[in-house]
Amino acid sequence: MKTVKMNPEKGVFMTQEELEKTQGMHGEFNKMKMQLADIELQKHGLIRSIDMLRLDFSSHEKTLMDKYGEDAVINVQTGEVTKK
Repeated sequence: MKTVKMNPEKGVFMTQEELEKTQGMHGEFNKMKMQLADIELQKHGLIRSIDMLRLDFSSHEKTLMDKYGEDAVINVQTGEVTKK
C-alpha cells in the first residue's frame, strides 16, 4: 500500500486502492438504489392493476347478481349457481 504524502499546496489524496474501493462501493450502492426504485415502480403498477381488477370484478358481480339474483351463490370452480 502506498503511503499518503501530504503536500499542502496540492491537497491530500487517498491511495489508488482506497479510491477504487470507495468508487466501487459507491457504484454498488447507486445500483442497489436503482433496483429498489424499479421494484417500487413495479409494486405501484401491480397495485393499480389490482384496483382495476377489483372494479371490473365488482361490475361483473353486479351483472351476475342481476341475472341470477342477489341470493345466488356461484361455485367458481364449476359455475354451478345455487340459492342461499
